[in-house]
Amino acid sequence: MSSKPEQRSTTRPSGQSLFTQRREPYQFMLYLGLGGSALVFLVFAALYTARKGEPGWIHFNLPGAFWISTGLILASSFTLHQANRLFRSDRFTAYKWWLSATFDLGLLFAFAQVAGWRAMLQNGIAMSKSTAGAFMYIISGLHLLHVAAALAFGGFMLVQALRRNTYVDGFVYSVNPPNQLRLRLLTHFWHFVDGLWALLFLFFLWHQHV
Repeated sequence: MSSKPEQRSTTRPSGQSLFTQRREPYQFMLYLGLGGSALVFLVFAALYTARKGEPGWIHFNLPGAFWISTGLILASSFTLHQANRLFRSDRFTAYKWWLSATFDLGLLFAFAQVAGWRAMLQNGIAMSKSTAGAFMYIISGLHLLHVAAALAFGGFMLVQALRRNTYVDGFVYSVNPPNQLRLRLLTHFWHFVDGLWALLFLFFLWHQHV
């Protein structure tokens, strides 16, 4: 009988492919939801392009508030990245600060979006008067609903983290697999929402000049 210790196989069981192997269900459902959301925005972008130039289409410049909101949401991706790095390196107090900064930047983004809508209304770009404006309100409003969902999820995680005031509590929280999963899901969702707005902003900016 061999005395060599048995090694754990790192290959997938026979008959299992990359697409049939078992996945984390919540993460898989999130990916499906993000894919569906991306498809919806793609359809709206296609409709926007197809209807451009029709009667009632009024060109307008993007208000400065949308430039500010874009900077805010990109900054929130950076702060969330930092929060993840600190979470993994067992620096729980610093993690809470960076997660709080991410949440605050998300709120500021929402306020900046509303300020952008107000600026459009003040410039006479209303849904009933401008097809281009209607698309802008609908697409950015739908995106803001995604941001609200991300803020709700992030706010829940922030409250849970702020309740851990001692090193031991923070350590136990950070090594708990469900908490690790929640942060991973939040990160995927938040980066998706951030990247989506960056693409939408570039899309509107390009159509503004062509």
